[in-house]
Amino acid sequence: MEDLSDYRKSIDNIDNAIIAMFAERFKVTNKVGIFKAKNGLPAKDIEREDSQFTRIAELAETYGLDPEFAKDFLKTVIDRVVSNHVTIANSYSFERHDNTL
Repeated sequence: MEDLSDYRKSIDNIDNAIIAMFAERFKVTNKVGIFKAKNGLPAKDIEREDSQFTRIAELAETYGLDPEFAKDFLKTVIDRVVSNHVTIANSYSFERHDNTL
């Protein structure tokens, strides 16, 4: 018979996996930000975001999760990623300007 501590251990293990996946995701999105900065692409890609929201809502439904919750969660992630991409772009812009002086 399981008790509360067993459930909590399961939740802790899931949280650990989520954080590990987030770390990996942000490593990749950082590379995307560098690629965009080097190639003069905008930090924000509305078309990509829209397709991601649609995809994540469908995925949430498949797993029995509230699609609106999933989209809200993804929006938080995307906002942080775009902010990081802007920071990267500004850094590359400064470096290019500094190298031309």
